[in-house]
Amino acid sequence: MAASLSMAFASLSFLLFLLGSSMAQLSTNFYSQSCPSVFSTVKSTVQSAISNERRMGASLLRMHFHDCFVNGCDGSILLDDTSSFTGEKNAAPNRNSVRGFNVVDNIKSAVESRCPGVVSCADILAIAARDSVVTLGGPSWNVKVGRRDARTASQAAANSNIPPPTSNLNNLISSFQAQGLSAREMVALSGSHTIGQARCTNFRARIYNETNIDSSFASSRQSNCPRATGSGDNNLAPLDLQTPTAFDNNYYKNLINQRGLLHSDQQLFNGVSTDSQVRSYSTNPSTFNSDFAAAMIKMGDIKPLTGSNGEVRRNCRRVN
Repeated sequence: MAASLSMAFASLSFLLFLLGSSMAQLSTNFYSQSCPSVFSTVKSTVQSAISNERRMGASLLRMHFHDCFVNGCDGSILLDDTSSFTGEKNAAPNRNSVRGFNVVDNIKSAVESRCPGVVSCADILAIAARDSVVTLGGPSWNVKVGRRDARTASQAAANSNIPPPTSNLNNLISSFQAQGLSAREMVALSGSHTIGQARCTNFRARIYNETNIDSSFASSRQSNCPRATGSGDNNLAPLDLQTPTAFDNNYYKNLINQRGLLHSDQQLFNGVSTDSQVRSYSTNPSTFNSDFAAAMIKMGDIKPLTGSNGEVRRNCRRVN
């Protein structure tokens, strides 16, 4: 009798453990006791990085997006390749494109010096993305934390899940819906292209071949992006010509004037279902800001590792 009760208790305890692991939720106060200085520490390091290079804000925001779209917001994008491990850094959407890993290293070092082994790299990405937007003049939001870091990565998923700049509207909507994000949230999150730059290789076809583009805008971009493939492929152009390092709603104004740099950008305003939302954001920055903040919170909730899943990496570039 005692043995059977003991077994039953053990089984119940294990079941509760599993439920706790699978049902653990992110929260804004996850580190309130274990690392109360985490938010201020990340913020100061992000601000320092952006003061050194304004473009870094866009890079950190993009890194969080590219992390979340590959098996959830789990820090997998940060893992370096090794002789026995292939990560996501050399996937087509990331290679020679995603940047800022050194800044993440700096943030991690600063956080580790205050709270060793407590804060995950996945959470650092989420906080840094918010702080980047705020530092460049955009909206703020309460970042939910409590994610843990993946021990694995998937180059194949990075290649298939992150929508390329050649995407049409249906592709974009499908890619975001696959992550649980609506078409409206996709348009709001696309507003992140109000900051940052793109390589010539990603907009060459648009500026030479497409007709839904302002002719003077196309000409100005052609001056730094030769028609011949292989020539100037890595030359950069701002995604938003007016204020490339200020987070505002000019991105949507550009789309209305057919000055979207990427094919995928202009797809949002091209006689399609999303035209009215683009018009709304172009004239109502507060609506864009609130929608963007809400969409970022929802994106940060994509399949996080919590509870006993994953780990808290000591070095963001490799598993413990």
